[in-house]
Amino acid sequence: MDFIDYYSVLGVPKTASDEDIKKAYRKLARKHHPDLNPNDAEANKKFQQINEANEVLSDPEKRKKYDQYGKDWQHAEQFEQAKQQQRSRPQYAQGDAGDYDFSGGFGGSDFSDFFSSMFGQDAGPGGGRRQAKFKGQDYQAELTLNLRDAYTTHKQTLTVDGKNIRITVQAGIENGQKIKLSGYGAPGVNGGPNGDLYITFVITDDSRYKRKGNDLYVDEEIDLYTAMLGGDRVVETMDGKVKLTVKPETQSGTKVRLKGKGFPIYKQDGAFGDLYITWQVKLPTNLTDQQKELFRQLSTL
Repeated sequence: MDFIDYYSVLGVPKTASDEDIKKAYRKLARKHHPDLNPNDAEANKKFQQINEANEVLSDPEKRKKYDQYGKDWQHAEQFEQAKQQQRSRPQYAQGDAGDYDFSGGFGGSDFSDFFSSMFGQDAGPGGGRRQAKFKGQDYQAELTLNLRDAYTTHKQTLTVDGKNIRITVQAGIENGQKIKLSGYGAPGVNGGPNGDLYITFVITDDSRYKRKGNDLYVDEEIDLYTAMLGGDRVVETMDGKVKLTVKPETQSGTKVRLKGKGFPIYKQDGAFGDLYITWQVKLPTNLTDQQKELFRQLSTL
């Protein structure tokens, strides 16, 4: 895998603070987000690199390994173990393998070549060198959905590392929920398994409905006369219209629960939360003199 300079990707120096990295990531992520650059493969690839860089540099432990081992930072522990084993061998002497250069080179050769050789000491079948296999790097991605998209099971296509991946989004997915697609990450090292793809879902707010868990909340206006005398009201739900009866003398802020009319429960076919309707009484305006007089008469009763 070609080396990617994460600092260059985010446009920050190696001395950048955690806050500098966070600000740079947010700015670039907004600029290259797939929703703002539809059908732009280059922007999507850049977005993935930005997420990858942020994942490493925003984590103190990963950043420390990356600064020391460059592109092989994920294998730092194995590298240290192999180096220790090499030192413990009787024939090993300091300097036998050359001078270490953790910035990415080793004795003028590529660091990954040296890294592979450190894990290729054991003889394989036929006397050949058997190189250790390592799992490829995991990828992180975000998928933004609106509330109505999250309400139904449907197909979505993501572009990750220049490749289109078609997934099925299950109804009821929650904001911040993360799923794993095994084997959709970076290729493994020396024939090792591919990394995994982790997708985090971002559910945007809806102008009408508020979601809390599997329940939905909505405000509905009724006029003063319906609130006082009662009547029928047709209400729009996520799966169609329902006719409700408003009781006489209904107060503003009164809640009504519609069982099973809320949000689908994730991976539970036919199971739904509830819908809570809050009646908001709308007072009349632009009253005529006659209407005002009637209200005065009522106030004296």
